[in-house]
Amino acid sequence: MLIKSVLDKKPIWGENCFFADNATLIGDVVIGDYTSIWFNSVIRGDVNKIRIGNNVNIQDGSVIHATFKKSSTSIGNYVSVGHNAIIHGCTINDFVLIGMGSIVMDNAIINSNTIIAAGSVILENTVVEPNSIYGGTPAKKIKDIKQSRSKKEIERIAKNYLIYSSWYK
Repeated sequence: MLIKSVLDKKPIWGENCFFADNATLIGDVVIGDYTSIWFNSVIRGDVNKIRIGNNVNIQDGSVIHATFKKSSTSIGNYVSVGHNAIIHGCTINDFVLIGMGSIVMDNAIINSNTIIAAGSVILENTVVEPNSIYGGTPAKKIKDIKQSRSKKEIERIAKNYLIYSSWYK
């Protein structure tokens, strides 16, 4: 794992985290407990802060970044960021699934219990409704989902990644 300080800011993390051998953490990054950062993922807090909660998985090839003097990145608890996603200067609340290859742009807000379909693009300043599925380019609301159903499914995926990460420890 590559860990780099920038402007006297060094990444910090909580308990029982997993970082793949070639994951990269840079600068002003704070990560909670039971979070996993997978192969070839980059979390680059050089131009603004990045905050990642508990029980989060950042899957292979994902990039988490922000915009200088404009937008930081905040990811809540029980969030799964699918393979090759780009999360940039936005807010992702608790119990969210970001599908593989999706892009979430500056100042977007992804509310809780939400699924972003694979390959979607959430444009700058978009506010995604809670308890919903969004998809497409640009992403639009596809349908509402029951909070109890979405929360359980999203939580199940996040917990599975705790199991997967235990295989590497």
